[in-house]
Amino acid sequence: QVHLVVSGGGLVQAGGSLRLSCAASGRIESDYVVAWFRQFPGKKREFVVGMVWSGDSTYSSDFVEGRFTISRDHAKNTVYLQMNGLVPEDSAVYYCAARSAGFQRSVHWYQYNYWGQGTQVTVSS
Repeated sequence: QVHLVVSGGGLVQAGGSLRLSCAASGRIESDYVVAWFRQFPGKKREFVVGMVWSGDSTYSSDFVEGRFTISRDHAKNTVYLQMNGLVPEDSAVYYCAARSAGFQRSVHWYQYNYWGQGTQVTVSS
């Protein structure tokens, strides 16, 4: 069982940066995929960026455009989302997620087994 705890959201001005953290308790196996999603009011969760826990390559949605970066620290069992060049349209609740996936990437929220509690990111204009 994996438990994820998200931190680091808040209010930032347009053009600013935020880093979200997702600390995992329980064992994340090497073939797990970890990812960040976001959710707008009344909408389904939207994939942002992801990576295989044991790998280095990442995959992301088009809207990221190089602004957001996922990384992980094995020693701390933590996944990060570095967000730069934020715009008001990035305002949403952000979630981290993990799936026991056999290294298979996914952009679909329903294919993820474990979820953090979500954190609000608000970008002011």
